[in-house]
Amino acid sequence: MQLTAWTYEGPPHVGAMRIATAMKGVHYVLHAPQGDTYADLLFTMIERRDHRPPVTYTTFQARDLGADTADLFKAAAREAEARFRPDAILVGASCTAELLQDDPAGLAETMGLSVPVVPLELPSYSRKENWGAAETFYQLVRHLADRSRKAPPRAGRKPRANLLGPTALGFRHRDDVAEVTRLLAELGVELHVVAPLQATVADIARLGEADVNILLYPEIGDTAARYLEKTFGQKTVRTVPIGHAATVEFVREVADAVGVDAEPLLASRPSRMPWWSKSVDSTYLTGKRVFIFGDATHAMAMARVARDELGFDVVGLGCYNREFARDVRALAASFGIEALITDDYLEVEEKIAELMPELVLGTQMERMIAKRLKLPCAVISAPVHVQDFPARYSPVMGFEGANVLFDTLVHPLVMGLEEHLLTMFREDFEFSDSAGPSHLGKTGGPAPDLAAAATPLAQPLAEPAIGAAPPAGPAPTAAASDGLLVWAADAEAELKKIPFFVRGKARRNTESYAATRGIRTITIETLYDAKSHFAR
Repeated sequence: MQLTAWTYEGPPHVGAMRIATAMKGVHYVLHAPQGDTYADLLFTMIERRDHRPPVTYTTFQARDLGADTADLFKAAAREAEARFRPDAILVGASCTAELLQDDPAGLAETMGLSVPVVPLELPSYSRKENWGAAETFYQLVRHLADRSRKAPPRAGRKPRANLLGPTALGFRHRDDVAEVTRLLAELGVELHVVAPLQATVADIARLGEADVNILLYPEIGDTAARYLEKTFGQKTVRTVPIGHAATVEFVREVADAVGVDAEPLLASRPSRMPWWSKSVDSTYLTGKRVFIFGDATHAMAMARVARDELGFDVVGLGCYNREFARDVRALAASFGIEALITDDYLEVEEKIAELMPELVLGTQMERMIAKRLKLPCAVISAPVHVQDFPARYSPVMGFEGANVLFDTLVHPLVMGLEEHLLTMFREDFEFSDSAGPSHLGKTGGPAPDLAAAATPLAQPLAEPAIGAAPPAGPAPTAAASDGLLVWAADAEAELKKIPFFVRGKARRNTESYAATRGIRTITIETLYDAKSHFAR
């Protein structure tokens, strides 16, 4: 563990909270000190849930450490059973309580509670949130799935499928489940159980009755899926349907697993993505350099979408969950780049600043980094903030999800082009800053200066004529001091004519050029000289 301002994953007991909160009739008794009780904030504020998470804390304080904290845990467990009457109880310890070695699992087994108790051993100092969620889900399946209940003969019934992996606080999990459920219905496959999201203890007990398991989120459901394969002999569909091509592959894999025909569905559900990829408009964005970082599932899927469906150039790819590092490294190698595997956002920021891509796809952290670097960004993976739990229907899986991704990836760049055009025409009387917003009419600012109408339109940077003397610029914007580079006002104004998505790189290149030549005040001449130098 390390101290940091931001973190991609919490400790593993947060993953256990996500499973308990996703399910119905499951309660989590967490041995934790006062101060570790932040579940309400995560799920009610960030995810906008309309009910509190089913978590009971022992909330011991410093003065309790001299007494028997194990008794506090047993009292909390009995109270939770009596008050909430759950169908099953999870028991575990937070990272701080783990140091006390009170053994909540062993204590719960000796208490004789009237409902099933699922003990959790979550090593807080070597594992993290996604692993904790996966281990919790696996333990629930291992303890509660009824081994005597297996899929009946197929004669006279539709094939059945379980959806594994969606959970609370996941990126678009609610809408992904709705979209995949619709795809299965059109394919003629009956949805048996979705777990852990909205699943009950009775649902977990009947998981073995399905013909196939569909693994939507490997970070959460892979361990449980492997257990079900071994215990019930069920097949597992592992293609994640993010993107048009992956959705087509997913539909065919499901169809092959249960023995149905996929072609009628594929013929009736074209998305808008392939049409746009063939259009003239797509050529405006072909070859854009993109950096992608997030959880392994979404990062790898988005890399394929960006390269294969939109024609972007993937210059950076990485993930923060090391359990899937091998898969991410293999995909990055196929792109001709080296994967970035880290849970330190400062390393990610350093890499983005080095590459200066034209688009960043990432988590809430990458959104902040890109904003600081003035780069377009779209969020494609957890962790996310409240704005990425939209009230509207917005999946990223399936054919509708492919349409959502099309908007997600293209809109930041299209809006960037609009800003570039406004920058180019800023000296025009209609688009100048003094004109005010056009939708406010004459109330948005002073009357336009008619003399400005004769001002030539701002032009993109061009090479100065050979032998021409650079125009004399106004005084520098600030006094130069030792070791400080200063931009003259006219050079700063000229820099602003460069498209915003490469402006940062132009500034850094110019400052690097000036520093290596001992130039302390950057003029328009310096800007053009640097442009010529780096264009060689």
